[in-house]
Amino acid sequence: MNAPHAPIATFSSVFDLDAETLAAGPGFLAEMGQPSYRAEQIMRWVYERGAESFDQMTDLPASLRTVLARRLTVYRSSIERHDRASDGTAKLLLKWPDGTTSECVLIPDGDRQTACISTQVGCPVGCVFCASGIGGLDRNLVAGQIVEQAMRVAALCRPNRLTNVVFMGLGEPLHNYDATVAALRKINSAEGMNIGARKITVSTVGLPKQMKRLADEKLQITLALSLHAPTDELRARLIPWAASITIDSLVEAANYYFDRTGREITLEYVLLAGVNDLPEQARQLATVARRMRSNINLIRYNPVDGLPYERPSAEASTRFQQILRDRGLNVHLRRSRGRDIDGACGQLRRRALASTPPPPP
Repeated sequence: MNAPHAPIATFSSVFDLDAETLAAGPGFLAEMGQPSYRAEQIMRWVYERGAESFDQMTDLPASLRTVLARRLTVYRSSIERHDRASDGTAKLLLKWPDGTTSECVLIPDGDRQTACISTQVGCPVGCVFCASGIGGLDRNLVAGQIVEQAMRVAALCRPNRLTNVVFMGLGEPLHNYDATVAALRKINSAEGMNIGARKITVSTVGLPKQMKRLADEKLQITLALSLHAPTDELRARLIPWAASITIDSLVEAANYYFDRTGREITLEYVLLAGVNDLPEQARQLATVARRMRSNINLIRYNPVDGLPYERPSAEASTRFQQILRDRGLNVHLRRSRGRDIDGACGQLRRRALASTPPPPP
């Protein structure tokens, strides 16, 4: 005979659940003889009040809190490292029960409080200039783990409220499509984090089929395309994983996304000194960008130890931006944040892995 509450093993955290499942799902509140409104109470404690354990939920019966604590947790991660930069940027290295780690970041900017979260442990893409893909992909994160990162960051900015979430941490969100979409729905929903869809950005290296699939979800999120090169040849060198994905196919997918959602694509372009920051490349990028409804974010490279790429000068970056602006494009040169705490994506996790002694033979 199966254990009476065996289905609970599918879920290990409140972040894996919605109120309906918690109220009526097998093994949950209804089978405990509890009214359905208890589920809404629990969700409010977690998402609105920031409760980190059932013991803090003081309007629940003590007996219920005890049973819930035996069967579920709120946070399943532990904070392995917490660094804060001089500019206020804070970075967390989270350790999951299986021993893997992922990164999430708080980026404060006036009234804007942004969480940058990961969708995978490691990254399959392997951009040659990025720390995230060194070592490849370990595994996908489940939707609840993605949401949990956003909640960890939300706790850092209290009493201020988290205003924005960007899926720009470790991993390729559209390579973990179902979990990414489930997480962003929970982050957006009124019973979840209640962050407006237009305050959520999903960044992708560019998977045309998944971009179109996301467009058909008809969410009002921002889709950011990590382009990084104005030609297929250079892009294949910088992003070998995407060598078979042409810029033409990305333009088509971007236009499909705009047609279905009415939302412009944001083109992300990391400037690498002497590699993709030349005036001719700015002109080539302008030609690409004008084929779609887009705006452009330029990011000066944050160097990674052991990689041969360098940060371009402020002069070269400004010149690149001006060439694009002269062609009528909406271009922002983003400020680098958290440079004194390994702020570039994947660097904190990489350093932590490097400092971990190997297991005994």
